[in-house]
Amino acid sequence: MSVHMSNRLSIENAPMIKTKIPGPRSMEFIEVQDRFETSSRSYTGFFNFAVDYGKGSTVVDMDGNVFIDWFGGVSVLNLGHGHPEVVGALKGQIEKITHITEVPTEARIKYLKTLNSVLPGKMKDNSKVLMTVTGADACEAAVSLARYVSKKPTILAFTGSYHGIAGGIVGATSNYHYRDYAGFSTQNYVYAPYPYPYRFQGKSRPEDISKEVIDRIEEMIGDPYSGVPPIGGIIVEPVQGEGGYIVPPDDFLPMLRETCDKHSIPLIIDEVQSGIGRTGKLWESEYHNVTPDIMCISKSIGGGIPISSVVYKKEYDQLPKAFHLGTYRGNPLGLAAGAAILEVVRDEKFLERVRSKGKYLLNRFEEIQADSRIIGDVRGRGYMIATEIVKDRQSKIPGTELAGKIRGAMFKRGVLMHTCGHYGNAMRFMAPLTIEDDLIDKGVSIFEEAIKETEVGS
Repeated sequence: MSVHMSNRLSIENAPMIKTKIPGPRSMEFIEVQDRFETSSRSYTGFFNFAVDYGKGSTVVDMDGNVFIDWFGGVSVLNLGHGHPEVVGALKGQIEKITHITEVPTEARIKYLKTLNSVLPGKMKDNSKVLMTVTGADACEAAVSLARYVSKKPTILAFTGSYHGIAGGIVGATSNYHYRDYAGFSTQNYVYAPYPYPYRFQGKSRPEDISKEVIDRIEEMIGDPYSGVPPIGGIIVEPVQGEGGYIVPPDDFLPMLRETCDKHSIPLIIDEVQSGIGRTGKLWESEYHNVTPDIMCISKSIGGGIPISSVVYKKEYDQLPKAFHLGTYRGNPLGLAAGAAILEVVRDEKFLERVRSKGKYLLNRFEEIQADSRIIGDVRGRGYMIATEIVKDRQSKIPGTELAGKIRGAMFKRGVLMHTCGHYGNAMRFMAPLTIEDDLIDKGVSIFEEAIKETEVGS
């Protein structure tokens, strides 16, 4: 599928802001939500409106204001709002059955066959699928699987990582605040530095960052006095998501694969945010010709229906009954949507557009960076792109408050864009992969306006 005006998915002439934000109808909804719902919400603090409906890469609030969606429900809507293939699959399934646990249905079998046909590297025809519900659930199950097959409890994760905050998997998520909130012990998790070129604290030249990281991991594994128990699995994001859309050097994932092979350690690749075409390949690992032992899939696989999967190599399939439970695993609606989504995204012309427009976007952001003192770094692949905001480019001091102001300025102008990163100072582009060219260009113009406005006030 290509995106042209003849088959436009989004609302024309977006953005269109007609009222003060939030408008009066949105305020009514917000007041009810504040009265009844938890105060621990975060997104409502900066996207201060109530949504009526979405269409393609646009969202309409209760007052008729139309926003360009560069948020995508936190990279959940790779095909945007109301994609006809997804809607058709959901409508067809909802008339058949909406819930049944584990037993085969047409939707389940179609999903399994379709997923198998697009798996990366040596996984195709050599893997099993474990159904889960959310990204965190998938990562939790993946870690449990690695521990079970290796008979070693310690899992190595990376600085800047995010693998979920529900249950024990919070130990693999590097932000200590989440671990404090969850009340779970971080026992049996250790961390290695992620190769973060813009802020890497090692001694290496940029081209040697991966080697320095791998050397540190080798020392943790091989030195009996390193303080690290025997490692039973390594979990890694091939491009970090919440950590800041950090693209490691191209040699990092292959070198990590070699280390895992050398020491017989299961390699878990978390494609929850980088997968389903987000970086211009169906899976980010395909850029590196690396096959995971275990792979986590979620977010965009369900098109908004909570669903996830763990794919693992057949040799690991010696699991006891009820190894990982959950009433809603493999929901038929999500499975139907997932098969339809994979059929759209697997198309090479579709993926080529993501790659080419992603390069265009990188160039546009770099042009804005050249005239800005607060954009420290521009990075990304495909539609997984970040601009890291700093107080000034010389000091690289994180511009966390500045990023919040940029997000707010864009929201008032009609573009939804969210932050991420170690310091919450990276603006991330995670629009639907189907976004039309004019919504990219309008969004970039508004981004540039927000940057200039924020610089004047800083």
